Amino acid sequence: MKLKAPECVFSSAGFCPGCGHGLASRLVGEVAEELGIVEKLVTVVDVACCSFNIDYWNFDTIMAAHGRDIPTAAGVKYVRPDCPVLAYMGDGAAYSIGMAETIHSALRNDNICVIVINNSVFGMTGGQMAPTTLPGEKTATSPKGKDPSRYGTISGVELLKGMDIAYLARAELVGVGGMTKAKRYIKKAMEHQLNCDGFSLVELLSPCPTNLNLPPVKAKQFVHEEMTKYFPLGEFIDKGGDKQ
Repeated sequence: MKLKAPECVFSSAGFCPGCGHGLASRLVGEVAEELGIVEKLVTVVDVACCSFNIDYWNFDTIMAAHGRDIPTAAGVKYVRPDCPVLAYMGDGAAYSIGMAETIHSALRNDNICVIVINNSVFGMTGGQMAPTTLPGEKTATSPKGKDPSRYGTISGVELLKGMDIAYLARAELVGVGGMTKAKRYIKKAMEHQLNCDGFSLVELLSPCPTNLNLPPVKAKQFVHEEMTKYFPLGEFIDKGGDKQ
């Protein structure tokens, strides 16, 4: 991250203290400025926490229905192929209500960039259990801990590994090393789109102190020490897809 905030990102946002959304949103702004795409970038944000970026980014931004960010972004890209398009959503939107849209956009190898903020819960709606909630993790709807024998844990990245897409990676929004990799992955994903390589998805493991009922430092430790056991970090696909 740069010491000076990018000009395309406004200084105030409504994210909870310690939330990873603010960090991810800033990284998107830094990448957009470095690639010189601020004036042409179209972002599609999900409802709930992601929607704060409408007032945080100085980009043309659309708020999609819950879980429908990816088809909305794909529609924008097909109509305006000259514009870089970014879908920004949470894990519930990408891997629960929007799972079909995520999978089929990847199957089509749509030339868009997707960022998924995985905080292991449905954040804005009260901290309910999500498909990404870890076994034993306590949430508003699993107060005794998630029962792995009844509810599985989905890893969207692993589901996409076998598809012919341009780029697939996962980073954590924790520490200097994690932030550095997160920015690099976001930039590579956007470069693949600019090269018309096809579908790119970057998942970012993010702390949610409010719904984890933890102070920010402890929430980050949870991401680094617990979430990474179930969601391995790294780059999994990095290639050119079918040209449009």
